[in-house]
Amino acid sequence: MKKQNTLLDAYKNAKYQVTGHGKRDVSVLLDSLSNHTGQKESDMYGSGHIIDSFQEKIAAYLGKESAVFFPSGTMAQQIAMRIWCDEKGIRKVAYHPLCHLEIHEEDGLKELHHIEPVLLTNANEIIKLHNVVNMMEDVSCLLLELPQREIGGQLPSFEELQAISDYCREKGIKLHLDGARLFEILPYYKKMAAEVCALFDSVYVSFYKGIGGVAGAILAGPKDFTETSKVWKRRHGGDLISLYPYILSADFYFDQRVGKMEEYYEGAKELATLYNECEGVRTLPITPVSNMFHVHVQAPKDEVERIFADTYGESGVGLTGHLRENGENSSFFEVSIGDNYSTVPKSNLKQTFTLLNKKLKTRASV
Repeated sequence: MKKQNTLLDAYKNAKYQVTGHGKRDVSVLLDSLSNHTGQKESDMYGSGHIIDSFQEKIAAYLGKESAVFFPSGTMAQQIAMRIWCDEKGIRKVAYHPLCHLEIHEEDGLKELHHIEPVLLTNANEIIKLHNVVNMMEDVSCLLLELPQREIGGQLPSFEELQAISDYCREKGIKLHLDGARLFEILPYYKKMAAEVCALFDSVYVSFYKGIGGVAGAILAGPKDFTETSKVWKRRHGGDLISLYPYILSADFYFDQRVGKMEEYYEGAKELATLYNECEGVRTLPITPVSNMFHVHVQAPKDEVERIFADTYGESGVGLTGHLRENGENSSFFEVSIGDNYSTVPKSNLKQTFTLLNKKLKTRASV
Protein backbone atom coordinates (compact mmCIF):
# COMPACT_ATOMS: atom_id res chain seq x y z
CA MET A 1 0.00 0.00 0.00
CA LYS A 2 1.29 3.45 -0.91
CA LYS A 3 2.29 5.54 2.08
CA GLN A 4 -0.13 8.41 2.48
CA ASN A 5 0.49 12.04 3.46
CA THR A 6 4.17 11.97 2.53
CA LEU A 7 6.10 15.15 1.95
CA LEU A 8 6.00 14.55 -1.81
CA ASP A 9 2.22 14.07 -1.71
CA ALA A 10 1.82 17.32 0.24
CA TYR A 11 4.08 19.13 -2.21
CA LYS A 12 2.17 17.89 -5.25
CA ASN A 13 -1.18 18.71 -3.66
CA ALA A 14 -0.21 22.29 -2.79
CA LYS A 15 -1.81 25.00 -4.92
CA TYR A 16 1.61 26.48 -5.69
CA GLN A 17 5.02 24.83 -6.09
CA VAL A 18 8.01 27.09 -5.57
CA THR A 19 10.69 25.21 -7.50
CA GLY A 20 11.24 24.09 -11.09
CA HIS A 21 9.27 24.81 -14.23
CA GLY A 22 6.24 22.62 -13.53
CA LYS A 23 5.33 18.98 -13.92
CA ARG A 24 7.56 16.84 -16.10
CA ASP A 25 4.75 15.21 -18.03
CA VAL A 26 4.01 14.63 -21.70
CA SER A 27 2.99 18.28 -22.13
CA VAL A 28 6.70 19.19 -22.00
CA LEU A 29 7.10 17.47 -25.36
CA LEU A 30 3.69 18.40 -26.76
CA ASP A 31 4.22 22.11 -26.15
CA SER A 32 7.58 22.03 -27.91
CA LEU A 33 5.99 20.39 -30.97
CA SER A 34 3.08 22.84 -31.21
CA ASN A 35 4.77 24.99 -33.86
CA HIS A 36 5.80 22.09 -36.09
CA THR A 37 3.85 20.28 -38.78
CA GLY A 38 3.89 16.54 -39.27
CA GLN A 39 5.72 17.00 -42.56
CA LYS A 40 8.95 18.23 -40.93
CA GLU A 41 11.68 15.75 -41.83
CA SER A 42 13.38 14.08 -38.88
CA ASP A 43 17.08 13.67 -38.31
CA MET A 44 18.53 10.25 -39.07
CA TYR A 45 21.55 8.67 -37.40
CA GLY A 46 23.10 12.00 -36.43
CA SER A 47 22.50 13.99 -39.61
CA GLY A 48 19.77 16.11 -41.13
CA HIS A 49 18.62 19.72 -40.89
CA ILE A 50 17.04 19.42 -37.42
CA ILE A 51 20.19 18.22 -35.70
CA ASP A 52 22.68 20.13 -37.85
CA SER A 53 21.03 23.51 -37.36
CA PHE A 54 20.70 23.06 -33.59
CA GLN A 55 24.32 21.96 -33.23
CA GLU A 56 25.48 25.00 -35.20
CA LYS A 57 23.25 27.31 -33.15
CA ILE A 58 24.59 26.10 -29.79
CA ALA A 59 28.21 25.97 -30.99
CA ALA A 60 27.90 29.66 -31.91
CA TYR A 61 26.26 30.49 -28.57
CA LEU A 62 29.09 28.76 -26.69
CA GLY A 63 31.76 30.30 -28.91
CA LYS A 64 33.05 26.90 -30.02
CA GLU A 65 33.98 25.70 -33.48
CA SER A 66 31.67 22.70 -33.48
CA ALA A 67 29.08 20.87 -31.37
CA VAL A 68 27.42 17.45 -31.26
CA PHE A 69 24.03 16.58 -29.75
CA PHE A 70 24.03 13.60 -27.37
CA PRO A 71 21.09 11.81 -25.72
CA SER A 72 22.77 12.19 -22.31
CA GLY A 73 25.48 14.15 -20.56
CA THR A 74 26.79 10.95 -19.01
CA MET A 75 27.65 9.65 -22.47
CA ALA A 76 29.03 12.99 -23.66
CA GLN A 77 31.39 13.54 -20.74
CA GLN A 78 32.81 10.03 -20.63
CA ILE A 79 33.57 10.36 -24.34
CA ALA A 80 35.22 13.76 -23.82
CA MET A 81 37.51 12.27 -21.18
CA ARG A 82 38.34 9.33 -23.47
CA ILE A 83 39.27 11.59 -26.39
CA TRP A 84 41.58 13.79 -24.33
CA CYS A 85 43.23 10.74 -22.71
CA ASP A 86 43.79 9.09 -26.08
CA GLU A 87 45.30 12.29 -27.46
CA LYS A 88 47.82 12.70 -24.65
CA GLY A 89 48.38 9.02 -23.94
CA ILE A 90 47.73 9.31 -20.20
CA ARG A 91 44.71 7.44 -18.81
CA LYS A 92 44.14 9.81 -15.91
CA VAL A 93 41.80 12.75 -15.46
CA ALA A 94 41.31 15.07 -12.48
CA TYR A 95 38.06 16.24 -10.98
CA HIS A 96 36.16 16.97 -7.75
CA PRO A 97 35.38 14.07 -5.35
CA LEU A 98 31.65 14.74 -5.85
CA CYS A 99 31.87 14.97 -9.64
CA HIS A 100 28.95 13.35 -11.48
CA LEU A 101 31.34 10.88 -13.12
CA GLU A 102 32.53 9.75 -9.71
CA ILE A 103 29.28 9.33 -7.79
CA HIS A 104 26.40 8.92 -10.27
CA GLU A 105 27.67 6.83 -13.19
CA GLU A 106 28.42 3.39 -11.70
CA ASP A 107 32.14 3.81 -12.44
CA GLY A 108 31.46 4.06 -16.17
CA LEU A 109 34.66 5.98 -16.80
CA LYS A 110 36.72 3.28 -15.11
CA GLU A 111 34.85 0.22 -16.37
CA LEU A 112 34.20 1.30 -19.96
CA HIS A 113 37.29 3.39 -20.66
CA HIS A 114 39.82 2.24 -18.05
CA ILE A 115 40.48 5.84 -17.07
CA GLU A 116 41.67 6.55 -13.54
CA PRO A 117 40.32 9.61 -11.74
CA VAL A 118 42.53 11.85 -9.64
CA LEU A 119 40.37 13.50 -6.97
CA LEU A 120 41.26 17.07 -6.10
CA THR A 121 40.51 18.95 -2.85
CA ASN A 122 38.11 17.67 -0.18
CA ALA A 123 34.45 17.01 -0.77
CA ASN A 124 33.19 20.23 0.83
CA GLU A 125 35.37 22.68 -1.11
CA ILE A 126 35.56 23.80 -4.71
CA ILE A 127 38.67 23.19 -6.80
CA LYS A 128 41.06 26.14 -6.78
CA LEU A 129 44.32 26.92 -8.53
CA HIS A 130 46.52 25.62 -5.71
CA ASN A 131 44.79 22.21 -5.93
CA VAL A 132 45.70 22.00 -9.60
CA VAL A 133 49.26 23.29 -9.19
CA ASN A 134 49.93 20.82 -6.37
CA MET A 135 48.68 17.74 -8.24
CA MET A 136 51.20 14.94 -7.76
CA GLU A 137 50.15 12.98 -10.87
CA ASP A 138 50.17 13.69 -14.59
CA VAL A 139 46.69 13.90 -16.09
CA SER A 140 45.33 14.39 -19.57
CA CYS A 141 42.38 16.51 -18.55
CA LEU A 142 40.94 18.51 -15.66
CA LEU A 143 37.15 18.59 -15.40
CA LEU A 144 35.51 21.50 -13.58
CA GLU A 145 31.81 21.45 -12.73
CA LEU A 146 30.27 24.93 -12.65
CA PRO A 147 28.46 25.21 -10.34
CA GLN A 148 29.48 22.37 -8.00
CA ARG A 149 26.02 20.93 -7.47
CA GLU A 150 26.61 18.52 -4.60
CA ILE A 151 27.89 21.30 -2.32
CA GLY A 152 25.08 23.74 -2.95
CA GLY A 153 26.15 25.05 -6.33
CA GLN A 154 29.27 26.87 -5.18
CA LEU A 155 31.50 28.62 -7.72
CA PRO A 156 35.08 29.87 -7.93
CA SER A 157 35.61 33.48 -8.91
CA PHE A 158 36.04 34.18 -12.60
CA GLU A 159 39.60 35.30 -11.87
CA GLU A 160 40.30 31.92 -10.27
CA LEU A 161 38.91 30.19 -13.35
CA GLN A 162 41.11 32.28 -15.59
CA ALA A 163 44.17 31.38 -13.55
CA ILE A 164 43.34 27.65 -13.69
CA SER A 165 42.80 27.88 -17.44
CA ASP A 166 46.12 29.67 -17.98
CA TYR A 167 47.97 27.09 -15.89
CA CYS A 168 46.40 24.13 -17.71
CA ARG A 169 47.31 25.55 -21.10
CA GLU A 170 50.85 26.20 -19.94
CA LYS A 171 51.17 22.59 -18.74
CA GLY A 172 49.37 20.95 -21.67
CA ILE A 173 46.40 19.80 -19.57
CA LYS A 174 43.06 19.90 -21.38
CA LEU A 175 40.34 21.71 -19.46
CA HIS A 176 36.77 20.43 -19.75
CA LEU A 177 33.65 22.18 -18.48
CA ASP A 178 30.83 20.21 -16.92
CA GLY A 179 28.38 22.97 -17.75
CA ALA A 180 25.18 21.10 -16.95
CA ARG A 181 24.09 24.39 -15.35
CA LEU A 182 26.26 26.77 -17.37
CA PHE A 183 23.37 28.98 -18.45
CA GLU A 184 22.31 29.42 -14.82
CA ILE A 185 25.66 30.85 -13.64
CA LEU A 186 26.04 33.53 -16.30
CA PRO A 187 24.13 36.21 -14.32
CA TYR A 188 26.52 35.77 -11.36
CA TYR A 189 29.64 36.00 -13.49
CA LYS A 190 28.09 38.76 -15.60
CA LYS A 191 29.60 37.07 -18.63
CA MET A 192 28.36 35.71 -21.93
CA ALA A 193 28.47 31.94 -22.33
CA ALA A 194 31.23 32.26 -24.92
CA GLU A 195 33.40 34.22 -22.47
CA VAL A 196 33.22 31.43 -19.90
CA CYS A 197 33.64 28.68 -22.50
CA ALA A 198 36.71 30.39 -23.96
CA LEU A 199 38.60 29.22 -20.85
CA PHE A 200 37.87 25.56 -21.67
CA ASP A 201 38.96 23.18 -24.41
CA SER A 202 35.66 21.31 -24.38
CA VAL A 203 32.22 22.01 -22.94
CA TYR A 204 29.14 19.98 -22.06
CA VAL A 205 25.75 21.61 -21.49
CA SER A 206 22.41 20.08 -20.52
CA PHE A 207 18.98 20.83 -21.93
CA TYR A 208 16.72 19.34 -19.26
CA LYS A 209 17.94 21.13 -16.10
CA GLY A 210 17.51 24.90 -16.13
CA ILE A 211 16.32 24.80 -19.73
CA GLY A 212 13.65 22.19 -18.94
CA GLY A 213 13.63 20.15 -22.15
CA VAL A 214 12.86 16.44 -22.34
CA ALA A 215 16.47 15.24 -22.33
CA GLY A 216 19.74 15.69 -24.20
CA ALA A 217 23.09 17.42 -24.12
CA ILE A 218 25.62 19.18 -26.33
CA LEU A 219 29.34 18.49 -26.39
CA ALA A 220 31.29 21.34 -27.98
CA GLY A 221 34.90 22.03 -28.85
CA PRO A 222 37.32 21.99 -31.81
CA LYS A 223 36.14 20.35 -35.03
CA ASP A 224 38.54 17.40 -34.80
CA PHE A 225 37.40 16.78 -31.20
CA THR A 226 33.70 16.75 -32.09
CA GLU A 227 34.26 14.58 -35.17
CA THR A 228 36.00 12.02 -32.96
CA SER A 229 33.15 12.29 -30.45
CA LYS A 230 30.71 11.23 -33.19
CA VAL A 231 32.62 7.98 -33.62
CA TRP A 232 32.44 7.32 -29.89
CA LYS A 233 28.79 8.31 -29.84
CA ARG A 234 28.11 5.54 -32.37
CA ARG A 235 30.17 3.09 -30.31
CA HIS A 236 28.15 3.96 -27.20
CA GLY A 237 24.85 3.42 -29.00
CA GLY A 238 24.01 7.10 -28.89
CA ASP A 239 23.30 7.46 -32.60
CA LEU A 240 19.59 6.67 -32.37
CA ILE A 241 17.81 6.58 -35.69
CA SER A 242 16.17 9.87 -34.67
CA LEU A 243 16.76 12.27 -31.78
CA TYR A 244 14.31 14.95 -32.90
CA PRO A 245 11.93 14.77 -29.87
CA TYR A 246 14.88 15.74 -27.66
CA ILE A 247 16.33 18.27 -30.09
CA LEU A 248 13.07 20.09 -30.83
CA SER A 249 12.22 20.35 -27.13
CA ALA A 250 15.76 21.49 -26.32
CA ASP A 251 15.59 24.18 -29.01
CA PHE A 252 12.11 25.32 -27.98
CA TYR A 253 12.86 25.67 -24.27
CA PHE A 254 16.33 27.09 -24.86
CA ASP A 255 14.75 29.99 -26.73
CA GLN A 256 12.09 30.36 -24.02
CA ARG A 257 14.31 30.24 -20.96
CA VAL A 258 17.97 31.04 -21.61
CA GLY A 259 17.11 34.74 -21.36
CA LYS A 260 15.32 34.25 -18.03
CA MET A 261 18.31 33.06 -16.01
CA GLU A 262 18.73 36.48 -14.39
CA GLU A 263 15.12 36.29 -13.19
CA TYR A 264 15.68 32.80 -11.76
CA TYR A 265 18.90 33.94 -10.07
CA GLU A 266 17.20 36.91 -8.39
CA GLY A 267 14.40 34.61 -7.27
CA ALA A 268 16.90 32.22 -5.71
CA LYS A 269 18.53 35.02 -3.72
CA GLU A 270 15.15 36.25 -2.50
CA LEU A 271 14.06 32.76 -1.47
CA ALA A 272 17.36 32.02 0.28
CA THR A 273 16.89 35.15 2.38
CA LEU A 274 13.49 33.85 3.54
CA TYR A 275 14.97 30.47 4.48
CA ASN A 276 17.83 32.04 6.40
CA GLU A 277 15.36 33.96 8.56
CA CYS A 278 13.86 30.69 9.84
CA GLU A 279 14.83 28.97 13.08
CA GLY A 280 17.62 26.43 12.59
CA VAL A 281 17.75 26.87 8.80
CA ARG A 282 20.75 27.91 6.70
CA THR A 283 21.33 27.88 2.98
CA LEU A 284 24.48 26.81 1.20
CA PRO A 285 25.73 29.17 -0.08
CA ILE A 286 24.22 31.78 2.23
CA THR A 287 23.75 33.94 -0.86
CA PRO A 288 23.20 31.77 -3.95
CA VAL A 289 25.46 32.19 -6.97
CA SER A 290 22.97 30.67 -9.42
CA ASN A 291 19.32 29.64 -9.47
CA MET A 292 20.10 26.65 -7.21
CA PHE A 293 21.22 26.18 -3.62
CA HIS A 294 20.89 23.76 -0.72
CA VAL A 295 18.80 24.27 2.41
CA HIS A 296 20.04 22.71 5.67
CA VAL A 297 17.68 22.27 8.61
CA GLN A 298 18.91 21.45 12.11
CA ALA A 299 16.32 18.78 12.85
CA PRO A 300 15.82 15.08 12.06
CA LYS A 301 14.43 14.27 8.63
CA ASP A 302 11.13 12.80 9.85
CA GLU A 303 10.39 15.87 11.99
CA VAL A 304 11.21 18.27 9.16
CA GLU A 305 9.00 16.30 6.77
CA ARG A 306 6.08 16.59 9.15
CA ILE A 307 6.61 20.32 9.74
CA PHE A 308 6.96 21.09 6.04
CA ALA A 309 3.95 18.97 5.04
CA ASP A 310 1.79 20.65 7.69
CA THR A 311 2.97 24.06 6.47
CA TYR A 312 2.00 23.25 2.88
CA GLY A 313 -1.42 22.11 3.98
CA GLU A 314 -2.06 25.40 5.78
CA SER A 315 -0.50 27.81 3.29
CA GLY A 316 -1.09 26.08 -0.04
CA VAL A 317 2.55 26.61 -1.01
CA GLY A 318 4.92 23.67 -1.53
CA LEU A 319 8.61 24.29 -0.92
CA THR A 320 10.15 20.88 -1.63
CA GLY A 321 9.04 17.30 -2.08
CA HIS A 322 12.32 15.67 -1.10
CA LEU A 323 14.53 15.67 1.99
CA ARG A 324 17.83 13.91 2.62
CA GLU A 325 19.43 13.02 5.93
CA ASN A 326 22.62 14.78 6.95
CA GLY A 327 23.36 12.93 10.16
CA GLU A 328 20.85 12.00 12.85
CA ASN A 329 19.78 15.55 13.69
CA SER A 330 20.07 17.37 10.41
CA SER A 331 18.50 17.21 6.97
CA PHE A 332 18.77 19.09 3.72
CA PHE A 333 17.30 19.53 0.26
CA GLU A 334 18.09 21.18 -3.05
CA VAL A 335 16.28 24.19 -4.47
CA SER A 336 16.24 25.03 -8.16
CA ILE A 337 14.30 28.09 -9.27
CA GLY A 338 12.46 28.15 -12.60
CA ASP A 339 9.19 29.40 -14.04
CA ASN A 340 7.12 28.26 -11.05
CA TYR A 341 8.57 30.82 -8.68
CA SER A 342 7.03 33.84 -10.41
CA THR A 343 3.55 32.26 -10.17
CA VAL A 344 3.57 32.20 -6.35
CA PRO A 345 1.95 35.37 -4.90
CA LYS A 346 4.38 37.16 -2.59
CA SER A 347 1.76 37.34 0.17
CA ASN A 348 1.33 33.56 0.08
CA LEU A 349 5.08 33.04 0.08
CA LYS A 350 5.51 35.34 3.08
CA GLN A 351 2.69 33.57 4.94
CA THR A 352 4.34 30.21 4.25
CA PHE A 353 7.62 31.25 5.78
CA THR A 354 5.90 32.88 8.75
CA LEU A 355 4.16 29.56 9.43
CA LEU A 356 7.30 27.54 8.84
CA ASN A 357 9.38 29.67 11.18
CA LYS A 358 6.71 29.47 13.88
CA LYS A 359 6.59 25.68 13.66
CA LEU A 360 10.38 25.35 13.71
CA LYS A 361 10.62 27.64 16.75
CA THR A 362 7.95 25.63 18.55
CA ARG A 363 9.82 22.43 17.78
CA ALA A 364 13.12 23.93 19.04
CA SER A 365 11.55 25.08 22.32
CA VAL A 366 10.16 21.65 23.22
